[in-house]
Amino acid sequence: MPSNQKLVAPQQERKRTHYPERKTEVLSRVQELASKYDTIIVSKLHKVRASQLMLLRKNFRNELVMIVAKNKIASIALKNSGMTNADQFISNLTGQNAMIFTNMSPFKLYLVLEKSKVNLPARAGDVATDDIIVPAGNTGIPPGPVLSEFKEANVQTRIESGSISVSKDTVVAHPGDVISPKLAGLLARLNLKPIKAGLSIYMARSGGLILLQKDISIDLNQYTSDVTRAFTEALELATEAAYATKDTLPLIITRAEQGARGVAAESGYVTKENAESVLGLAEIQARALTELAKQKGFSG
Repeated sequence: MPSNQKLVAPQQERKRTHYPERKTEVLSRVQELASKYDTIIVSKLHKVRASQLMLLRKNFRNELVMIVAKNKIASIALKNSGMTNADQFISNLTGQNAMIFTNMSPFKLYLVLEKSKVNLPARAGDVATDDIIVPAGNTGIPPGPVLSEFKEANVQTRIESGSISVSKDTVVAHPGDVISPKLAGLLARLNLKPIKAGLSIYMARSGGLILLQKDISIDLNQYTSDVTRAFTEALELATEAAYATKDTLPLIITRAEQGARGVAAESGYVTKENAESVLGLAEIQARALTELAKQKGFSG
């Protein structure tokens, strides 16, 4: 190497200071929305159709704003917004997400999103969202090699009118189970669409709290049952304690009336309202006394 030739170190890569205009716009928008709305929702986009996103935006355009942003851009924007617990929230941002900004309660939004879901055919590798049930009845499928698929799925069958009939409702997968290729094929033959697809709440921040899906998921039927049972028990307790309210007063009066009639009839106190029952009771007692007297040898 010639003595006058010097080694030149490769030029260090400069830190990027300029971002494409589109990314800058998204970053600014997310930062603005995070400062404006009380609730931030993160929803996974796996198995979500564009038509579902459009319908949600249309139906709730005055109540929520939805943005699909890269996790890195969203993280920078949320930090810049001054959001509390930003680091904890950002640490859960993985995969492809949609971010929803709203003042709606995350619990109410959960129910809205559940209603917007659609049923799709199962594919190999899908994860069951609910119990998958093969219903009892004639399938219309002619017997043949497919019988082995029913057997492998533990579905009891019989041949009826020249086709395969399922003997009883059978659960072939539980929530969280991964659908095998053979089971996916069987469900397709039966024209079953057991996979619910649509937006779900993966994570939410509301009122300064970070909530995960398990904290927000509501079984509406169970919730209704619990509220109904609580109301019934409270009504019974208040009635028993004679605590007068709009709901308990008719029950308290009815119970008091029944109790008064019982005491009056038992004591033989005759009124216009209880004369029939008092006299009827007296007649029954007289007959019983007469029968006892006969047994003792007395005769009238």
